[in-house]
Amino acid sequence: MLTILNVTGYHSTVITTLTGENDVLRQEALRQLVDGFVAEYTDMGLERLDGEEADYARMLGSVQSLPFLASRKLVVLRTPGANKEFTEKFDTFIADVAETNDVVLVEPKLDRRLSYYKQLKKLTDFREFAVLDANGLVRYLADSAVRRGGSLSTADARLLIDRVGLSQLTLQHELDKLLAYDSKVSRASIELLTERTPQSSIFELLDAAFAGNAVRAMQLYNEQRDLRVEPQQIVAMLAWQLHVLAIAKAAGNRSADTVAKEAKLSPFTVRKSQGLARRITMQRLKQLISELRTFDVRLKSESLSADEVVRYYLLQLASD
Repeated sequence: MLTILNVTGYHSTVITTLTGENDVLRQEALRQLVDGFVAEYTDMGLERLDGEEADYARMLGSVQSLPFLASRKLVVLRTPGANKEFTEKFDTFIADVAETNDVVLVEPKLDRRLSYYKQLKKLTDFREFAVLDANGLVRYLADSAVRRGGSLSTADARLLIDRVGLSQLTLQHELDKLLAYDSKVSRASIELLTERTPQSSIFELLDAAFAGNAVRAMQLYNEQRDLRVEPQQIVAMLAWQLHVLAIAKAAGNRSADTVAKEAKLSPFTVRKSQGLARRITMQRLKQLISELRTFDVRLKSESLSADEVVRYYLLQLASD
């Protein structure tokens, strides 16, 4: 984090980077920063610029100019990295920020190979928000309900995800509706107020792939993409389904209800997975989990087409 101290020792400037493909968490973080600033200094000191529209001189002038009718100024720059001059002069840019000003850089997507990315990590309060997998979404929903004065059990959070999918924005909207109905969200209220998303399930996708039906697997994958489900989300859903499959496989002949209770899953989900688990060896299952983990790491660290990587993984699975 870059914090510039003035001669009295009090903090003068903080430059924060908000990045990552999780739009919900990134926007929440931005809102908290802006709301906290406005509460203390009023919106007279708030300025927003879009890096795809403002030139370098305009952005530099904004962070250099003193606040008007406020004791501090907050400059929010969205995608400033879209401006080539900004990335080339970034170290100079931050050195020229006035000590009365704070800066927030919002960069939804960053190329990790560029020196600009490395400078942001080194010189700013760097906060990266990744897309949450199913387990992360369960925790997010439960914590979000508590922060807003309500409650949602992990089992019911999983039920909500099973019904409406892994889109965090959609889940957030559904949680808003459920909390407005009753601060204690229950299975009954979820089934009453939400509708199952009209989309093929990742379970069906895996089932088709395991059956060697590559055509059906690609059809189901395309349905997910047509519904604007991003490849990264599909990877997260695949990881979750393989996790449930591993639980079902390790449980052997134990009943679905017993496994569901101990693993805090729905019995319906366990029963579906038990059928699939009988058709795959534990060794093969471990291999699939390892391969998916490798693909996930590569997607996060290399410049690869996420769509092509997921398609390759599914076709490879179907060809075995």
